[in-house]
Amino acid sequence: MAFDLRVLSPNPVARQRYLAIMQAALEAVDPYHAVRHQLRRDAATLWVGNRSYDLGKIRKVWVVGAGKAGAPMAQAAEDVLGDALAGGLVIVKRGHMAPTRRVTLVEAGHPIPDQAGVDGGRQLLAVLAEAGAADLVLALLSGGGSALLEVPAAISLADLQATTDALLGCGATINEINCLRKHLSLVKGGQLARAAAPAQVATLVLSDVVGSPLDVIASGPTVGDPSSWADAWAVVERYALQLPAAVLARLEAGRQGLLAETPKPDDPLFSGATPCVVGDNRVAALAACRQAEALGYQTLLLSTFVEGEARTVAGLAVALAREIQASGHPCPAPACLVLGGETTVTLGAVAGQGGRNQELALAAACLLAGTHGVSVAALATDGSDGPTDSAGGLVDGTTLQRGQALGLAAKTALNNHAAYPYLQRCSDLLQTGPTHTNVNDLIFVWVEAPLADTTGPPL
Repeated sequence: MAFDLRVLSPNPVARQRYLAIMQAALEAVDPYHAVRHQLRRDAATLWVGNRSYDLGKIRKVWVVGAGKAGAPMAQAAEDVLGDALAGGLVIVKRGHMAPTRRVTLVEAGHPIPDQAGVDGGRQLLAVLAEAGAADLVLALLSGGGSALLEVPAAISLADLQATTDALLGCGATINEINCLRKHLSLVKGGQLARAAAPAQVATLVLSDVVGSPLDVIASGPTVGDPSSWADAWAVVERYALQLPAAVLARLEAGRQGLLAETPKPDDPLFSGATPCVVGDNRVAALAACRQAEALGYQTLLLSTFVEGEARTVAGLAVALAREIQASGHPCPAPACLVLGGETTVTLGAVAGQGGRNQELALAAACLLAGTHGVSVAALATDGSDGPTDSAGGLVDGTTLQRGQALGLAAKTALNNHAAYPYLQRCSDLLQTGPTHTNVNDLIFVWVEAPLADTTGPPL
């Protein structure tokens, strides 16, 4: 998916280089090719990562799953399995469909779950009900799976939606958010594997969580859940969440031991399970580094474990750029620093249009005002930063000046969490459309050499 940045100002040649670097990152985590790399068939032998399955001893293979990358992952599974595939169902975000032959795709809402997702979850359970002890269930999971795959446990969809909305706006980490989600669901936290039993289960995961913990990605529907009712309640207390009465009642009942825990990692249910991560943030970040080096930048991948408030991380990004300009450390200009992870935004009373990457970019722009030769980009690899059609932002030392010329107030926009309209009018909004992948976010810091040549043709 190519970037659509309609106005490349103030330095179109340099920005074309930046877009080429980000493009390389996205191409490296293409879901179709990532699955084909780990899912292989050699006559009657099926390989899932390093685990082999004798298709001659398997009655049927079923494919299920959920996530923004679900469509190309399902296409890859169909191409590998061929006539060994009995069928299946994968839930994808609206607008992320693709043609499939034997796997049914269902569109649903994200990031707030909707009725289509709940209906799809029930249909998926119906597929698993057909799987027997001689069958293999192949689960395809990617970012967004937590919202897309849902069958609520003893609470209404409205209660689930209100809870999700509260979690997304409180500043909680994805680990904390999914901990609570697991305990309100009939499919998360290993419970999808329970529904598939006694069939064997193999899982291919495109990771959208820092560090790729399998129990957190898509809320871990096919792996053991180490979290407890007490952990879920701790999230409520930590962020003073105001949740629906039915949700609080369920969490309290679980905390008092009146409800069973989710299946734990040592449960025999998972003894034969095969989880395999097919792509993650590090793969994308390393591909960006290779492209940056090819374009002449001194390049460093600093971390793929970046978390915290978007504005705080923006301050770190700008501080790194200033250090390079002042001392040439940690590497001399022209430099490209790459960071990966997932930041958070704690919403206040006023919440405008934006997302964590747009907010990070706008915060960086405020700190860069008047600075020459430095650009910062924050990119959501799925192409959808928050509830917007933007993938993030690409800013520099002229962003505020250009905004002021348009009558815009950057700090007001930042305080109102309204980065989208500001960056859009300044032509600093990154847009890709759906990338059909999702491996967290990437942050780039470019520091150009003082006399860098920016007059040549676009790359």
